Amino acid sequence: MTEILVPISLFASIVLIMFLFYTTRNKERLALIEKGADANLFKSKSRGFPTLKIGMFLVGIGLGVLFGNIIANYTSLIEQTAYFSMIFLFAGLALVVNYLIEGKKLADENN
Repeated sequence: MTEILVPISLFASIVLIMFLFYTTRNKERLALIEKGADANLFKSKSRGFPTLKIGMFLVGIGLGVLFGNIIANYTSLIEQTAYFSMIFLFAGLALVVNYLIEGKKLADENN
């Protein structure tokens, strides 16, 4: 019975959190509109380049798996440690490089 309850409760929790998020956001927006707030307040600012971020993140994970395998085979480091450390290292580096690229592109657009 437990193996059925865990996925159901996880799914129900996610749905509940999303429901509460959207209903609360709607109530906040309605309250601001009633007070006469500007509608431009709700427009989201530039989100950057989400496909670039996802692509670089996945490339970083791929490089992390590759280098983790190389380290695991050619050193005495424990296999799990090699894989996890390289995946986190390269995924993090990919996100930092993405941040730098997006910052440069947005700075160029503003000038």
